[in-house]
Amino acid sequence: MHKIDNFIDGQRQAPVSGHYLDNVEPATGQVYSQVASSDADDVDRAVAAATAAAPGWYELGATGRAACMRRLAALVTAHADALAQAESKDNGKPLWLASEVDIPRVASNLEFFADAATQFASECHPMTHGINYTLREPLGVVGCISPWNLPLYLMTWKIAPALAAGNTVVAKPSEVTPATASLLAELTVEAGWPPGVLNLVHGSGPKAGASLVDHPGIKAVSFTGGTATGKAIASAMAPTFRKVSLELGGKNPTVVFDDCDFEQTVDQVARAAFSNQGQICLCGSRILVQQSIYERFKKALVERVAALRVGDPTESTSQQGALVSAAHRDKVLVAIDTARAEGGQVLCGGHPVEVSGRCSEGYFVAPTLIEGLDMYCATAQEEIFGPVATLHAFADETEAVQLANATRYGLAASVWSNDVHRCHRVAKNLQCGIVWVNCWMVRDLRTPFGGTKASGLGREGGLEAMRFFTEPKNVCIDVGL
Repeated sequence: MHKIDNFIDGQRQAPVSGHYLDNVEPATGQVYSQVASSDADDVDRAVAAATAAAPGWYELGATGRAACMRRLAALVTAHADALAQAESKDNGKPLWLASEVDIPRVASNLEFFADAATQFASECHPMTHGINYTLREPLGVVGCISPWNLPLYLMTWKIAPALAAGNTVVAKPSEVTPATASLLAELTVEAGWPPGVLNLVHGSGPKAGASLVDHPGIKAVSFTGGTATGKAIASAMAPTFRKVSLELGGKNPTVVFDDCDFEQTVDQVARAAFSNQGQICLCGSRILVQQSIYERFKKALVERVAALRVGDPTESTSQQGALVSAAHRDKVLVAIDTARAEGGQVLCGGHPVEVSGRCSEGYFVAPTLIEGLDMYCATAQEEIFGPVATLHAFADETEAVQLANATRYGLAASVWSNDVHRCHRVAKNLQCGIVWVNCWMVRDLRTPFGGTKASGLGREGGLEAMRFFTEPKNVCIDVGL
């Protein structure tokens, strides 16, 4: 059986313990590879390699680092089909989605931060008798921990700015979806990267992840994942005053006013709720609709969602693939049962789906819409992270904002209205890091990305990411005037 080993100092390395974890294809429920189960010894090796490589990587300068990253981006594009197939098989998402979204975004992340490396500038503040300038120097070795829902997409969203700023990286992909990270690491060899610049340590969060966070050689950690894990990481790093960036959970509101472009909004609200089987932190899982159009909108949305085809991720007609694991499928089904117990009415879905043929043992759940729930019940408050969304009615703009903000999370929201003044007012009053108006998941890589409240700490993207991965130092010079 194929083994996915760690990648340390420019080469594959088996875990020191010799232990591996089973890696399951979600669409079939079958083990198809094994991934290294790493621990503190493997992290020590990776940090040592990254530490040794750090001076040479920094001395390449912005132009040299950018050239390395562009070569890797070109190789990602050249191997896009193989990467998309690996991502779909590992994650359960439709192949067309991995081909059209995930892998192109990987190349874009690398290209964008290659450009950023050469354009990154700092500040100068002249005074009457002197001048201040700010140096932004790399931290050294940083840790990047990425999730399973958009595996390579989000891993490169972290490692690209870290590398562009002159750091070396020890990354831990999710043990549930390790395949494409391993493929990318091997492409760095073909791209001519110096050994030790990018290192991968595979394994579970409690062993590999915790060892990475606790390692004194790691100067900062960028993490995307669940809020509980993010809290643990922040607690572990606080005593040593190391930097941490946390992109965590969401319970995002979709706010639909009665003057929206009705048909377009129905289509996009369905997309926002169920893209990638609802396994995106930005999905709109609380759908708030103005009372005057609630029944009409509900009817149209239920028809749209019920028609989504759940099937084999390799088939181009499949709009919904498998959930990432049996455990996650079961968690989602328990959440649906909880909604029923809380008095929710399932409008469509609400059950596992049997897919014939090779996927007969896969982890599929029908896209589910639920109404009749109080905004403060567990179903409307806790992140489900699956193909489940709730419908709620509101009377006016004031109530819409109140309900939208009625959660401990604050990652993203979308607002649907043709009243431009209302859109600006509502966007200003929503307690979240990202607001889309009459669109969803439209991204400009220059903009800050992140959430408020329990959705995280800090921002990724553009200058925000470059600044996170550097240490500012002010230099003040008396010019003797």
